[in-house]
Amino acid sequence: MATQAVTDDTFDTEVKQSDIPVVVDFWAEWCGPCKQIGPALEELSDEMEGRVKIVKVNVDENMKTAQELHIRGIPALFMFKNGQVVSNKTGAAPKAALQSWIEDSI
Repeated sequence: MATQAVTDDTFDTEVKQSDIPVVVDFWAEWCGPCKQIGPALEELSDEMEGRVKIVKVNVDENMKTAQELHIRGIPALFMFKNGQVVSNKTGAAPKAALQSWIEDSI
């Protein structure tokens, strides 16, 4: 299952009301580090299907959600469980570090 694009309009349904934990990747087209972690998140989305959902929110197109969560730097990753933020991290990281953070958070 590839990562899914989520917007301000679909955020509550896709993230806060999800039955499984959700990793939200806040990113932008112009962000180099965001592009670096993109392929790793795609792979992890496939490898961890059914255990966690990974979605992407473009901060340039969905400023409301980014502002509500006080996003100051990207890439910003937020783990939601039962509609609540349980963990977050900012900045690029190798796939193994991303996987470890996700595993520790779910």
